[in-house]
Amino acid sequence: MAAEKAHFDVALMCRLMGVSRSGFYDWERRAVSAQEQRRGLLIEQIRVVFAASKRTYGYRRVHAELVRGGVQVDDELVRRLMRQARLFPVQVKPRRGLTVADRVAGPIPDLVRRNFTASAPGEKLVGDITQLNTGEGALFLATVIDCYSKSILGWSVDEHYDAELVCTAMTMAAHRIRLPAGSIFHSDRGSQYTSYSFGRLLREENVRQSMGRTGICFDNAMAESFFGKLKTEWMHHRHFATKKEARREIIRFIEGFYNTRRLHSALGYRPPIEVLDEWFTNQQVA
Repeated sequence: MAAEKAHFDVALMCRLMGVSRSGFYDWERRAVSAQEQRRGLLIEQIRVVFAASKRTYGYRRVHAELVRGGVQVDDELVRRLMRQARLFPVQVKPRRGLTVADRVAGPIPDLVRRNFTASAPGEKLVGDITQLNTGEGALFLATVIDCYSKSILGWSVDEHYDAELVCTAMTMAAHRIRLPAGSIFHSDRGSQYTSYSFGRLLREENVRQSMGRTGICFDNAMAESFFGKLKTEWMHHRHFATKKEARREIIRFIEGFYNTRRLHSALGYRPPIEVLDEWFTNQQVA
């Protein structure tokens, strides 16, 4: 009624709603309670965090971001307020696999066995390739992920998914941090990863190669999970007319959001770069 009184007669609205005019005016003069003021402020803070995440954060990450900013609030209240404000994170779409196994490749053991944890950066890496569609055709993204910090240490985007794509991503990772001797790189059994050029690169970097079984996505679940986040949170609800536009957004997601700002549940709701920097800082102090 208060919002409509400029357009409709108050007496008429009161009669239609079955309330007295004096009751309405008393309500209108009544000061907003401190609790209502706080909830209103919280909703605005939640909207800011939700928008900054490109509508990708659920209530747990929104709550973690608020707490990191010094806001003392219960996660259940954040959940209720997000539902009240109809702030729902974007949903997952199915992913199309690109793995084409090389049947003549020699045997490569699985050194990871679904254990995607590590005690130091670069000790254990995982990688994969995915396809991203644009109005000009497909782009392909290869990544190298650090199991310790969950950082995307290396990535490569191109119009072809050949051995050069994965070699470029691995080279970036090796240049970004110093890989410990005997570190592991784990992937699926795609022909790009069983290629001679990729195997030679790993040997040059003193990295041991590991592979999961063909067609078993859980054997490379960490790499699969990142692509799910990229597509769900950044790509699927948008249309990219050109490859240049899509490439720019892929880089923006990896370097401008995922590595530097996105709170990771496995890291205690901290961004990967914070965990990586903390490790190297502690090594210098020691």
